[in-house]
Amino acid sequence: MRKVDLLFAEYSKSHRNATNKFIHWICVPLIFWAILGFTSLVPSPHFCTSYFGCLSTVSLIVILLATLFYIRLSFLIGIMMIFVMMALEHLIYLTNISLGKQSWIVYLSIFAITWIFQVIGHKREGKKTSFLKDIQLMLIGPIWLLGFILKKTGIRY
Repeated sequence: MRKVDLLFAEYSKSHRNATNKFIHWICVPLIFWAILGFTSLVPSPHFCTSYFGCLSTVSLIVILLATLFYIRLSFLIGIMMIFVMMALEHLIYLTNISLGKQSWIVYLSIFAITWIFQVIGHKREGKKTSFLKDIQLMLIGPIWLLGFILKKTGIRY
């Protein structure tokens, strides 16, 4: 069995309850967005394009490291996650432009609220969050959702 399938199986062990799964479909992307949002606020040079917006150097490094991790697990998922992360970064750019220095409040609020729901989901599940067992499982959440979509559509990853 491939490593990505092993990680998905491990992650799935604590994500079987329908309510917990539903909460994860909403909260995991928002947590991922908030974390990327925080990285965008670290003072660093930015790369800007006319159609996309600006991307901080720190965010770019985080995206590159995450992409390398994902590509190591599955080339297709890694490539797809580049597009997902870039779409999230564009939303982050728009948030930062709209709210300026106050955008950290949005990222912190979203992060805190979604983690409260995650805890509620895992209470309902009766199991602890996966990443407490293995930190790399925190990166698995977003691709676990993507893997589910790919399986449902019959696309091999």
